[in-house]
Amino acid sequence: MSHYVACLDLTGKRCLVIGTGAMADEKIAGLRAAGADVASAAEYEPALLDGVWLVVVADPAQGERVAADAAERRVFCNVADVPDLCSFILPAIHRRGAITVAVSTAGASPALAQWLRDDFAARVGPEHEALAEELRELRPWVKETFPTYAERRDFFRSRVEEALAS
Repeated sequence: MSHYVACLDLTGKRCLVIGTGAMADEKIAGLRAAGADVASAAEYEPALLDGVWLVVVADPAQGERVAADAAERRVFCNVADVPDLCSFILPAIHRRGAITVAVSTAGASPALAQWLRDDFAARVGPEHEALAEELRELRPWVKETFPTYAERRDFFRSRVEEALAS
């Protein structure tokens, strides 16, 4: 299966985690780190989906019911370790400042995704983090100065190559 990859702005958005334990705690922490308004419940009831943008099910035993209700309400749903019930999957991620490294195996192997994430993340250093912040600050000037997408793209590519050439 091929997924459309996106980074979601969940700031202030209502999200739900169903289940308890270490996996539920990990999902809650990740959603909160993204600024989501997170509710959690050990046991699922359909009314819990009211006003929810997305739901993560950390208890696969409740997954089929939650996934069916979520699909009916057009709420994105992830059932841990059951890719066939997911309307979205969660990549293995590493954050360093403005940089996020995310790796997915489309649900085939979370262990492989984690290994690859760690390998890629080890290459991201403080110089990359500082460059990302510099480029963020330059964006308004670049948008004002270069009228076309191609010119802006070329400017940023050149700046990255220049900054990271060794």
